[in-house]
Amino acid sequence: MYEDLEGKVALVTGGSFGIGRTTILEYAKNKAKVAIADINEAGAEAVADEVRAMGGEALVIKADVSKSAEVKAMVASIVEHYGRLDIAFNNAGIDLDHTYLADADENMFDTLMAVNVKGVWLCLKYEIEQMMKQGGGVIVNTASIAGVVSSPKMGIYGATKHAVVGLTKTAAVEYGRKGIRVNSVSAGPIKTLASAGIGDFKKILDEVSSNAPLRRNVTIEDVGNTGAFLCSDLAAGITGENIYVDSGYNIVSMGVVE
Repeated sequence: MYEDLEGKVALVTGGSFGIGRTTILEYAKNKAKVAIADINEAGAEAVADEVRAMGGEALVIKADVSKSAEVKAMVASIVEHYGRLDIAFNNAGIDLDHTYLADADENMFDTLMAVNVKGVWLCLKYEIEQMMKQGGGVIVNTASIAGVVSSPKMGIYGATKHAVVGLTKTAAVEYGRKGIRVNSVSAGPIKTLASAGIGDFKKILDEVSSNAPLRRNVTIEDVGNTGAFLCSDLAAGITGENIYVDSGYNIVSMGVVE
């Protein structure tokens, strides 16, 4: 338990399933008040019901993180409801069917960039504005080892996650003296609803479990636990870091060559 999270207000975007849902439940377990933002309002409400069943407080906000007005309104709604914003886990992101760079089209590129990069930047923008007003806060962005380890057919998605790490480090430098810590989490492949429809995902999972030092795939619980730790006082000295949660895969892999 992270006792210092009790009573804190924590936002999670992309909170209707997978890493987002698990992180929300981890915050709620530690008695934080949560705000669940997702374009899938029904899914977010279901997670909110889980939080309330635990005796916690939950606010649901329908928001498309690629739209400035909706992100601004999201943060304003949280402040109106809870009075402040202490923690933000910018998890909302998408992946599309993997393809070689020359076979991808502009729509794929634009869609991935709009959600995974612009969406994280917009969240940072409005979260930081609020946190500076109140004297500080903690932000965690969801990146990926795809932003570090090269794999065929993942060039555009990987580029978006490189960008998330870059935004994280810059935000940490620019706002550390304002009392704001910013880190990112790069998870290895996780079998969630988001990944289930990707045709070559089993191959990727097998690659990781066969070659990672721990010989296991990571779970959404691994990532949720890391997110809670990074937002606690135990991580008070950590900012600008990209934390790998990948069973050590990134330190041994030089990329998959076909």
